[in-house]
Amino acid sequence: MSTLPALSRALGRQLRSPNGIGGHLVGRLMRLANARPNALAIQALALQPGHHVLEVGCGPGHGLRLLCKRQPRALVHGLDRSAAMIAQAQAANRRAIRDGHVRLYHGRFERLPFESATMDAVLAVNVAYFWQDAPTIVGEIRRVLRPGGRLSLYVTDAETMRRWPFAEAATHRHFDPSGLRQTLEAGGFETGRIAIRRQAVGLGVLGLLATADTPDRAISSTMTSLCDSDNCVRSTK
Repeated sequence: MSTLPALSRALGRQLRSPNGIGGHLVGRLMRLANARPNALAIQALALQPGHHVLEVGCGPGHGLRLLCKRQPRALVHGLDRSAAMIAQAQAANRRAIRDGHVRLYHGRFERLPFESATMDAVLAVNVAYFWQDAPTIVGEIRRVLRPGGRLSLYVTDAETMRRWPFAEAATHRHFDPSGLRQTLEAGGFETGRIAIRRQAVGLGVLGLLATADTPDRAISSTMTSLCDSDNCVRSTK
């Protein structure tokens, strides 16, 4: 067995479930890799003062910090299934946690630890690849969103993922626009309330930025303007 494939597989496993020393290093990598996707996905949430926002798969907590910066008067919740990531997120957000602006949770995505219709917005960046039961998890996100709530989700496009040896099918699910839309629909979001845009995020990486709204909220002007181009992937239904 050559060293490079073995290292690639090890990295893929750590990205899926960070732990130990490797998890600490992966957390640092996540901060860099997710910077641009986080900024784009958070912008699409259109957060307002008083909003309750949940990040599913908060990792080392950089997205939580950006959420607080974007809307200082929101209450930010972060959930991750990795204890190592929760520890890093806690260290990165000590002041916000102390001041009551951020709350952290360690648990599974298949059963979110929140009552129904309690969140105004949900953020999920570079995490859907690892959802073994994606319809159930998306359904849980749909359950906790209030009427007029929004999910903003980012994944790297399958076209880019196929170039990365650590992102093989054994550890990462690959999404094209059609597959991503089907996943959101399977979780209960209506076709007409889903918008998906292809988005270049630098270094030759092509991503997919999706928003999915619950009833009583039209597709926002943010995503509508984003979709006024050939990069917007619209439903054919």
